[in-house]
Amino acid sequence: MVEVTKRFPGVLANDAVSFEAAPGEVHALLGENGAGKTTLSNILTGLYRPDEGQIELFGEAVHFHSPRDALDAGICMVHQHFRLVEPFTVAENVVLGDHRSEGKSFFVHSPAIERRVAELGEQYGLGVHPRSRIWQLSVGEQQRVEILKALYREARILIMDEPTAVLTPQEAEALFVTLRAMAEEGKTVIFISHKLHEVTAVADRVTVLRGGRTVETVMASDATQRSLAALMVGREVDLGRSPERKQKPSGDVVLELDGVRVPGDRGGEALKGVALVLRSGEIVAVAGVAGNGQRELAETISGMRASSAGTIRVGARELHPGDPRDAIKAGVAHIPEDRLGTGLAPSLSISRNAAFKTYRTAPISWGPFLAVKRMAELARSLIKRYDVKAPGPETPARNLSGGNLQKLMLGREFHGDPKVLIAAQPTRGLDVGAIETVHGFLRDAASNGVAVLLISEDLDEILALADRVVVMYEGAIVGELDAASATVEELGYLMAGGEAR
Repeated sequence: MVEVTKRFPGVLANDAVSFEAAPGEVHALLGENGAGKTTLSNILTGLYRPDEGQIELFGEAVHFHSPRDALDAGICMVHQHFRLVEPFTVAENVVLGDHRSEGKSFFVHSPAIERRVAELGEQYGLGVHPRSRIWQLSVGEQQRVEILKALYREARILIMDEPTAVLTPQEAEALFVTLRAMAEEGKTVIFISHKLHEVTAVADRVTVLRGGRTVETVMASDATQRSLAALMVGREVDLGRSPERKQKPSGDVVLELDGVRVPGDRGGEALKGVALVLRSGEIVAVAGVAGNGQRELAETISGMRASSAGTIRVGARELHPGDPRDAIKAGVAHIPEDRLGTGLAPSLSISRNAAFKTYRTAPISWGPFLAVKRMAELARSLIKRYDVKAPGPETPARNLSGGNLQKLMLGREFHGDPKVLIAAQPTRGLDVGAIETVHGFLRDAASNGVAVLLISEDLDEILALADRVVVMYEGAIVGELDAASATVEELGYLMAGGEAR
């Protein structure tokens, strides 16, 4: 890609970006949110057309007018959120959308197609049965299907967007083996990730974008996580465990769950007799592959979901099941994983979002009326204290970046001095600069005596922040480890359903 520029109304997404990737290499693409990675990928896959510059493929200039043009040229992308049809089989999903199959009977099980899918799976270590239906597969297996789709289409360039976000460490290692095998065959793999240790482990070269421009391309073997983070944000970044968190907290019990059971949305139980204790000043992390009860745990403690059995206590106070207001009164603060769906109202102003927890109490409310000026004062204080980048308190929440949305929610939840803070996926989708800021807020909360329950799928984050780690599998806590001595391998083993050793 040569001097590629792409503009949107009011935004210069790519500013004369040059990027090259060679056959036979894994090339990582790094950058903060808003650095231009997604736009560049969308141009390369034919979704957008560049305003200036050109794409050269194997030495020849090409012009893509649609994603099909890019597919025909051998460029495929595996998105972070998979594009699969759950009721269909693996083989059906692999050929779905492949126009080379147009005019053929798609729903008839073709032995030739199934045989080819099986051959590709065996060749690249992507073992998954061609007749299995997508809903029967684990998240890791579904990702294999996405890669098989690209291989079936004879992709020469494969773009992987945050490919390990929902994988166990063991699944991630298996993925890296597959990507290296593809590179050794002469294919080009473009690896987009926020996880710096993965980039240094799997990539040959790394290109860093910042502010829509190319900063530098370096050999991965010559780079460190710290040097890459500095290139991404333009300054030194602290990514490790802070020394003050090495002391194990021994405060009073603040949150206690005993035998908590919660019905699942699709039948069965989402939580199966969960017992958990948090102490003042402690950060306890919940690890697990997505869909094993973590979201239900957070929603049950915060009163958004009712339990069918068991008790939840904050201090000496037993919470009423399914009563968010009771949880707030008891001192429970909650940062949900869905920022713009559950945590904030995107169309409302920062001022109104900041007052969500306190709009029924003085000084925000005055009888049946809202004190609009007081709401604006609260919003301005949160904007200043938590460094929320926004024009003012009347700015709609939807106009904020992911990092600023998270800082706004943190400020709102910290307001009122909570006893318990539930932080669900607090840094998902954030860049390293915003991650550093959020980690600092969580550490400060614990230092001030708040009991922090951190729910995360990022094991590096868990080991950097937590004092203890509990692992959830199929709605139950299957193990507990001291974070100071825990390893990624141990956590991954438990996350995959292994028994505690």
